[in-house]
Amino acid sequence: MAARLDGEIDFVAGALSSTPEKSLQSGRDLDLPEARNYPTWRAMLEGERALPESDRIDFVSIVTPNHTHFEIAKAFAEAGFHVVCDKPLAISIEQAQELARIASDRKIVFGVTYNYSGSPMIKQARAMVQDGELGKIRKVLVEYHQGWLAERIEATGQKQASWRSDPNLSGGGAIVDIGSHAEQLVRYVTGLEIESLSANVNTFVEGREVDDDINVFLRFEGGAKGVLIASQVCVGQRNDLTLRLWGTKAGLEWRQEQPNELIIKSNDGPEQLYSRGEGYLSKSASDVSRIPPGHPEGFIEGFANVYRSIASAIRSGDSNPIHHDYPDVTDGLKGVQFINAVLESGHNDGAWTRLS
Repeated sequence: MAARLDGEIDFVAGALSSTPEKSLQSGRDLDLPEARNYPTWRAMLEGERALPESDRIDFVSIVTPNHTHFEIAKAFAEAGFHVVCDKPLAISIEQAQELARIASDRKIVFGVTYNYSGSPMIKQARAMVQDGELGKIRKVLVEYHQGWLAERIEATGQKQASWRSDPNLSGGGAIVDIGSHAEQLVRYVTGLEIESLSANVNTFVEGREVDDDINVFLRFEGGAKGVLIASQVCVGQRNDLTLRLWGTKAGLEWRQEQPNELIIKSNDGPEQLYSRGEGYLSKSASDVSRIPPGHPEGFIEGFANVYRSIASAIRSGDSNPIHHDYPDVTDGLKGVQFINAVLESGHNDGAWTRLS
């Protein structure tokens, strides 16, 4: 839905399930042409490569469980197709590094769907940080609370919980599922890179094989400090992602569940509320707003903005993400490095761990 929202991307081929029969039926349900309705991703790769270059898919979107990302992305990237992949990019740092190398060697556009960076007010926050309106960033607090895994629902066969709670399929729990979003959001808005971290990694639900709660102290290059919290056992919480920053001049606050508002605070003036769609916003925020002020935009639109930027990069033949403002394979690699550092620190009683 997000990719097609702006009418710039067509859905022309797919392999839509890990079960061939279900894949073909899903394609028929979505009116895919029979010739490009594939039973497996391997059949899709083979079929698309057999077409004249002008008739092939322009990019593949990989929205499969985490453990399959690397193999699929590598195969399509090596064949010269542009790639859009869900996060995490891969299970291991070595896999992520290999994908980054292939993308560079093949000069392809390789996007990673950190969708919250597509929010207009997140782009406004980033522009204000870049313009120095907050001053030098001193402190960062990012929290992502959910409650859907407060009980061991994976034992009931619930599909999403089952694979996300299997370390062989997911690569980790809360840190992979939502903590990686929080890390990328901080890096995108502030431009700061994490130098080292100390993590407390917990599994509260008995019998669960992955973490369901993490608390991380962060040290950034340049001296800023921060705290990142990601938990899936906070009863009653849905998708409570909150970012707060404080600089030498001002602070800001954004909540994903109220994504159209950005709060700015200082010691020498009134609290300011910035709203999506208004004429006073930065160009980067205005460019990704679709509808007039007062009408809400949210989750789907954030994904759509990421896809639209990637489409722009593909059309231009320029894979540099700086020119088109999309999260790329390097962001994906940094995300995997962060996940691994958190788990390493957590398994070593919170020992300070440098990011590789």
